[in-house]
Amino acid sequence: MKKIFGSLLFIFLMLVFSNASFSWGVWGHQHINRAAVFALPMPMRAFFFDHIDFITVEASIPDVRKYAINDRNEPPRHFIDMEAYGDHPFETLPDTWDSAKAKYGEKMLIKNGILPWYIPEILDKLTAAFKDHDKVSMLFLAADLAHYIGDAYVPLHTSLNYNGQLTGQKGIHALWESLIPELFGMNYNLHTKSAIYIKDPVQYTWDIIRESHRLVPAVLTTEKKLLDTWPKDSIYETDSQGNIIKNKYHEARFTDNFAKTYSEAMHGMEEHQMQLAIQSVADFWYTAWMNAGRPDLSKLDDTYTHQINRKPLKYQYRLWESKGKLTGSKPESEY
Repeated sequence: MKKIFGSLLFIFLMLVFSNASFSWGVWGHQHINRAAVFALPMPMRAFFFDHIDFITVEASIPDVRKYAINDRNEPPRHFIDMEAYGDHPFETLPDTWDSAKAKYGEKMLIKNGILPWYIPEILDKLTAAFKDHDKVSMLFLAADLAHYIGDAYVPLHTSLNYNGQLTGQKGIHALWESLIPELFGMNYNLHTKSAIYIKDPVQYTWDIIRESHRLVPAVLTTEKKLLDTWPKDSIYETDSQGNIIKNKYHEARFTDNFAKTYSEAMHGMEEHQMQLAIQSVADFWYTAWMNAGRPDLSKLDDTYTHQINRKPLKYQYRLWESKGKLTGSKPESEY
C-alpha cells in the first residue's frame, strides 16, 4: 500500500500543477471522500479509516486521467449535457445505458457525457471487488466512484453551459466549485446521516442528476445579476499595474469579496451539495458492500494497523459527528 500511495501522491501533484480541472476541485473531492468514511457503519468504517489517506488522495485521480494522462475515455464520465436531449430530457432519456445507446447511438451519448450511466457501472465493479476480497481494487474503485458521485452534485456538470461560456460568464465553474470551497469550506458542516442501503441505484443516480440540473438556472442567473451590478474594478483581482490576475485555468481570478457575495446569494448551495455528495458516497459504498454479501474486511489488514488507528478513528469520528469537521486533509489551494 505504501508503494501505491506514493505513486498516487506523485500523480496527485501532477494534478495540482496541471492546466485545467473542471470538477469539485481537489479541496472538494478530498473532503467528500474523507467525510464519507465516517458515515459508514462499523466495521466498514474501521477498514476505510485504515486507508483514509489513500481514499483522500485518490479522490482526484479521475481528473488526472482526464488531463495529466490524457485518457480519451475519461472526459465523458464526468458530465452530462441535459439540454442536448431537448426541453424535457428526463422524460425522454432512458435510464439504462443499453436502452440509451439503442435510442441515440453511442457517439451522441459520448459527446454529451455518460455520467449517470457510468456511476452504476462502477458500483457493480466495486461490488465485485468486495466479493473477491480484492483490497487494492476496493480502494481504487471506491475512491473513483466517489469522484463521479461528487461531480454529479455540481449543477454545471449537467449543463451545456458548463462554464458560463454561452452567457458571457466564463469562469463560473471554477468560481463555484473551487474558489468558494477553498475560501469558506473550513466553515462547512460536513456531518451527515449514517449510510443507508440503496434499493435502486439507477433511479438514485438519476435523482441526483435531476436535482442538480434543477439548480443550474439559479447558479447562472445569480452570478449574472452580480456581474451586471458589481463595480467593474472589483470583480477580478488585479496586480499593482492594474492587470487582471489569471488563475491556473488561465481565466480571470475573481476577488474574494465577489466570491463571498456570490456564495451568500446562493444561500449555502455549495455546502449543501457537498453534504449531499458525502451522504451519497457513503450510501453507494455501503450498498456495494451489502450486495457483495457483507464480506469480512477486518482480515484484509494486519492487527497492528487496526491497533494504531483505533484512537485516531475514535477522535476523528467524534469531531465529525459533533462538529462536522475533518482533520488530516490539507490539499493545496489550486484556484
